[in-house]
Amino acid sequence: MSPPAAEHAPGLAPADGTAARARGLTKAYGSGETAVIALDSVDVDIARGRFTAVMGPSGSGKSTLMHCLAGLDTVSAGQVWLGDTEITGLKDRELTRLRRDRVGFMFQSFNLIPTLNARENITLPMDIAGQKPDEAWLDQVIDTLGLRDRLRHRPAQLSGGQQQRVACARALASRPELIFADEPTGNLDSRSGLEVLGFLREAVDRLGQTVVMVTHDPGAAAHSDLVLFLADGRIVDEMHRPTAESVLERMKRFDVVRGTTPSDGGRRNAVAPDEGVPGAETPGARDAGTLPNARPDDGRPDASPPHGGRQGSGPSVGGTPGGATGVAHPGDGAPRAGGPGGAQGSGEG
Repeated sequence: MSPPAAEHAPGLAPADGTAARARGLTKAYGSGETAVIALDSVDVDIARGRFTAVMGPSGSGKSTLMHCLAGLDTVSAGQVWLGDTEITGLKDRELTRLRRDRVGFMFQSFNLIPTLNARENITLPMDIAGQKPDEAWLDQVIDTLGLRDRLRHRPAQLSGGQQQRVACARALASRPELIFADEPTGNLDSRSGLEVLGFLREAVDRLGQTVVMVTHDPGAAAHSDLVLFLADGRIVDEMHRPTAESVLERMKRFDVVRGTTPSDGGRRNAVAPDEGVPGAETPGARDAGTLPNARPDDGRPDASPPHGGRQGSGPSVGGTPGGATGVAHPGDGAPRAGGPGGAQGSGEG
């Protein structure tokens, strides 16, 4: 298993261009005086061949940013590109095809089909799309993730860590340009979580993949090459070669301005995870004036989209929400479940 990125930095190859980018990305829910701004004119570039983590207080817009970059949610203003393709202007059918062929997804819920074995779950999106996997690449992914002796096992016969590794292999199987992972270790014990993070790190280092991961965990973020910090729908800071300690110290500054303390678990006066409820302003978090979109507080409420990154409330945008496994959504071929999730999109409905 690979150690955190800070220990890998000397061997990292230079990033080869930009895998995804956004300019002036704005996402609002509602209108008029009741409008909630989830993302506020965000400019961001995701480097190709790197592992990027996205962090911030609950309700800061982390999952919304991922959903908009991945084409899972529409934007209110601004532009988003995947590679050289602007996705904000694509029709639904074109967007479905793009997600199916060029993007992989991992989510907190594993979204495996209980009646299929591990290998069948891994190749399911391509099977729905009528595509044959590249067997050499698939073998490399399976071996990298240590799943060779589990391919004939059904999900109920696998541990949580093994199920998430199957979900990871499913995201990698079609060799996508970009993998989005939303709290991929959220349902795992610490040991299994470390294994999955190590495999994501190896997917970048050994397989040349690009990974964007939303997380609340400083230890998880330490496996990345770069951490982007969000507050009130804006990118307010970034950290190269992060460590768990340095990320934790940065996150504590968000807790201070929100009035949280260690004794209450960091919850007092904070927005519950991704509920879409306006939360306390965090002007103190906007001290990274070097970033183009870090601006003085304009008094807009902090919010996360109603769907957030949690189970049970994913939007039906682009056919990717997920929670209850085993239901294929027309268009993407992704298992439908409670948070935006499931396998990467496959198949045209």
